[in-house]
Amino acid sequence: MSQVGKPHNRGTSPRGATGATPLRSPRRGVTKGPVPPAPRKAPPKRQNSEGASEHKVQSNHKVSSWLRHHRLMAIDSLWRVIRAPFASLMTWAVLAIALALPASLYIFLNNAQLVTSNWDGAAQMSLFLKIDVSEQRAESLAEDLRQRSDIASVQYISREQALGEFKEFSGFGEALDYLDGNPLPSVLVVRPAAGRVHEQEQLLNELQSLQEVDEAQLDLAWVKRLYYIMELAQRAVSALAVLLGIAVLLVVGNTIRLAIENRRDEIVIVKLVGGTNAFVRRPFLYTGIWYGLGGGVMAWMIINLSLIWLAGPVRALASVYSSSFELVGLGMANSLLLVLSGTILGWLGAWVAVGRHLGDIEPR
Repeated sequence: MSQVGKPHNRGTSPRGATGATPLRSPRRGVTKGPVPPAPRKAPPKRQNSEGASEHKVQSNHKVSSWLRHHRLMAIDSLWRVIRAPFASLMTWAVLAIALALPASLYIFLNNAQLVTSNWDGAAQMSLFLKIDVSEQRAESLAEDLRQRSDIASVQYISREQALGEFKEFSGFGEALDYLDGNPLPSVLVVRPAAGRVHEQEQLLNELQSLQEVDEAQLDLAWVKRLYYIMELAQRAVSALAVLLGIAVLLVVGNTIRLAIENRRDEIVIVKLVGGTNAFVRRPFLYTGIWYGLGGGVMAWMIINLSLIWLAGPVRALASVYSSSFELVGLGMANSLLLVLSGTILGWLGAWVAVGRHLGDIEPR
């Protein structure tokens, strides 16, 4: 009899696709096969009013995308600047001259202050002691003054030394031999540590009030003139730096404005597909940074080449006056400040230009 259509015995089943042998339950006789894994449920999708699905983007993906776009925009803007070498060099040269002028004047004032601070007679006070002050008391007073923090040095000149110097330099040596005694007092030559005029005047008044001092002298006329001239020059350099900084902002702003006009159609397309103002602004800001950075580096090169060119004549002039003075240039900190200032000014100029002209470009 044919076996087709014959029902299988209870508790048996044919081999599955995997070839596993069925197992008989010891209690009910029900066969158990391999259990397939349960399917994973897909993450729920949010449905908006138009039926489109929305996926939640993780914050780390946002940050990585933001950083990647900054890197791409920085490279792209640098490539656009390099691709127009003549126009970029002209812009860098203008920015370099504007940055180098106040920096050069600052170096000149710094070197002038170093020269004036090395003059021996810059701020010496002569304290003429009373005739009845003994030599021991004068030396003790000189030692007490050396212990003060506002006094750099004290030199004691006795009455005999003062008379000998007067005979040597005055030309009245033979006439002074007919004097019965020494009319010259002992002198303390005091050199103050303070460099400001009002501090020197305060120290002079304090030393004048000492009991042993008969008279204190300090020629402050030319010192005051020099101090006020240096202060005026410093303020003039600060004002010039502000004006040239504004000039840098205008130059960078005008350059960025031209770049915005040249890319107007591209900006309109980006805004049509949903690009924000921050997205559109980013490449132009990097362009301003590259212009400012290049101008700062070129200004640093101009200053150092000028110092090298002037070092020989300055050294020859200093040797005539038996001095070892040499020009002092920009240090590491001031060099970094110069380059950083140019970069910040370039970024600010681009920000002002983009903020003013980008709002006028809107898709119709």
